Amino acid sequence: MSNATTAIRFPCASCAGPMVFDAESQNLKCQYCGAERQIDKVLDEPVEHPFHGRAEDLDLLQDWGTQQQAIRCEACGGETLIPAGQTTSTCVFCGSPKVLSQDNVRSIRPESVIPFRVSRDEALQSFARWKKKRFFMPGDFKKADVDSQLNGIYIPYWTYDTNTYSVYSAEVGIYHYRTVTKTRVVNGKTETYTATERYTVWHPARGDYGRSFDDILIPASGHYDADLLKKLGDFRLGELHGYKPEYLSGHISERYSVTREEGWEKAQNVADGTIRAEIRNVIGGDEIRNLRIRTTYNNVTYKHLLLPVWNANYVYKSKTYYYMVNGQTGTVSGRVPRSAFKITLFTLFCLGIAGAVVWFIASHPELFASS
Repeated sequence: MSNATTAIRFPCASCAGPMVFDAESQNLKCQYCGAERQIDKVLDEPVEHPFHGRAEDLDLLQDWGTQQQAIRCEACGGETLIPAGQTTSTCVFCGSPKVLSQDNVRSIRPESVIPFRVSRDEALQSFARWKKKRFFMPGDFKKADVDSQLNGIYIPYWTYDTNTYSVYSAEVGIYHYRTVTKTRVVNGKTETYTATERYTVWHPARGDYGRSFDDILIPASGHYDADLLKKLGDFRLGELHGYKPEYLSGHISERYSVTREEGWEKAQNVADGTIRAEIRNVIGGDEIRNLRIRTTYNNVTYKHLLLPVWNANYVYKSKTYYYMVNGQTGTVSGRVPRSAFKITLFTLFCLGIAGAVVWFIASHPELFASS
């Protein structure tokens, strides 16, 4: 079977060879003769779709420009979308050969896309620089060239815009200080001394708070480590292009496994955390307790995006490791082997420092006695 990343989607006008998207030129480029075809780039403001839109409007958002087929991996459950008629022999997520074609590909097409700007070679160079900065790596691995298997994947994301209105109530604590007289025993003798004591006075607080959110970015992929994706998320959304199927040529797009409804729940959690932190700042004080917030969300809109990622895996001492490279910025996020010797040495060093501090405090109690 042919590989999905090299099958013909856009034939070259000169030699009929396959044209794929080229990160350097930002055009389609023939893999055989090198001819280029310019893509009409659409930089208009992406359209925000009403979250509670009509069902018939949702049907209109499922035209990808080219007929798609879904491929599902039996081993890990990952789903990708490739043009109809193409085939793939392995899963881009886990490398398993157990991939099956799926019949139902009713998926909301992306509204916008950030094309790849980092090439395969640049992604490998970014990883090489990144791994040299990992202190706990085995020395031989840090110095060696890594044979990585890279796949250029467009990972699905949702973004949400919304206006919010919150009402809140809480108790705010203000610190006050007073001088008190205390006693202590020094060299067997009891003596009195004065000290400053802190106490808290509590007051009720209530109010309302309005806030708008623009482009809350939520990964729609369920097949990656959430922490790795978060570290990879420095995408510059100001460079979004209107979706064109040409951008996907030579790459694979993952089919979203987080629905727009599930994505909205995650976006609300993000918004709730932001609102809570900002309301705490508005309330002020030294302490806050029993904070209660009730928020309503209005004018909710969403976009479906495809963002570029180089997904890679490699094997070290019979164990497989994964990393990703942001296809726009070159940022690297991944898991790497750890050196047990370096970790043990660092732990012993930290324990030695802690032991020295404890010994110093025990040997000089007069330096730490309260005045």
